[in-house]
Amino acid sequence: MSDLEGKEVWIDGFNTIITLEVMLSEGILFECMDGTIRDLAALRGTYRLIPETSEAVRMLFQTLQKARISKATILLDEPVSNSGRLKALTADTGEEFAFGQDIQILRDVDRFLYGRENVITSDSVILDHCVSWVDLAAECMKETGAQCIRVWAD
Repeated sequence: MSDLEGKEVWIDGFNTIITLEVMLSEGILFECMDGTIRDLAALRGTYRLIPETSEAVRMLFQTLQKARISKATILLDEPVSNSGRLKALTADTGEEFAFGQDIQILRDVDRFLYGRENVITSDSVILDHCVSWVDLAAECMKETGAQCIRVWAD
């Protein structure tokens, strides 16, 4: 993530935060063939904040601060329940960090991320359409010593 210094990142908020929540709750994570870390938490329009949410958001911001980014734009899906509550929690937590932040609730986060550079997500549809991406979950796993299951063999 050292190549992000001074750059803006675009974050698929629910995708990233949920993966960090799963990691913090010692749930199952997978190392996939495309190099991403994924979880099995299905998001089908409903989401609720859990005890690990605050720590997941803090970990997200700490990792971005270590990378010395200039700005983080965090995008949350409007149709998902509690997106407003997650936006408020994220904004409150973000006040402690020095880089620029923009937290938005959008109707179609996936399409908004198409064509962007420095996208943080493990969503394969977005990965297929963005210019470049960063696997923040893998970086967080290194920091915490969390483990994942490799779902493919050489």
